Amino acid sequence: MMKQQMSGEAESVLEVRDLSVAYGKVEALHSANVRVGVGQIVTVIGPNGAGKTTMLSAIMGQLAGSGEVSFVGQSQAGVSVEGRVNRGMSLVPERRELFASMTVEDNLLMGAYARYRQGLRNHQETMTEVFQRFPRLKERRNQFAGTLSGGERAMLVLGRALMAKPKVLLLDEPSLGLAPLIVKEIFHIISDLRRSGVAILLVEQNARAALQVSDFGYVLETGTIVFEGPSADLIHDQRVAETYLGAAARSLQ
Repeated sequence: MMKQQMSGEAESVLEVRDLSVAYGKVEALHSANVRVGVGQIVTVIGPNGAGKTTMLSAIMGQLAGSGEVSFVGQSQAGVSVEGRVNRGMSLVPERRELFASMTVEDNLLMGAYARYRQGLRNHQETMTEVFQRFPRLKERRNQFAGTLSGGERAMLVLGRALMAKPKVLLLDEPSLGLAPLIVKEIFHIISDLRRSGVAILLVEQNARAALQVSDFGYVLETGTIVFEGPSADLIHDQRVAETYLGAAARSLQ
């Protein structure tokens, strides 16, 4: 197994130690160790059924597991999903679930609900920032979410998550089912989010695109991390390239 440490390590936002999850007698995730630093994009790649979504769900507290999840230096043991959201963790699931009969603007406002409950009233300022990042959402602010295209829905779920002003954003397969041009746009947006200071843990099957925008990567197979290292090294590693990047990887060598 290739083991490398993050060079010039940034201050840790999210640290996962020995995280394991089992469905009955079947272990879906085994002793996973993942670290995300401030302003970093870290990706987890791997095939279907590798345990990627399970990892994100366990980090958010949606699934019970063993091991430790530490967020901004504090253990999340016993902290509910809502509590983790309030502290600054945000998950964008692959299903892109939206309130179809509500407008784009109202869907975005739902993303700021936790902050509103905490007494924060700067959601309009945050929405302006989201519209600057996603001009297409501004154009469709009064349109029902259920009428949006697949790419617009992907932008809306990202924008809604950003309304919560997260310190770390967990993205589950953001490119799933999207046309190649839209995938390129979504990954450009993800890369650009680094400027806002939010840390990102990106789970993806599109390994090449994920490694190209990330700082550090982990390769997950059947619940176990089998490779890890700086993304620039992984994308040129022969074993990773042959298994996950295919013929397209050879043009990157």
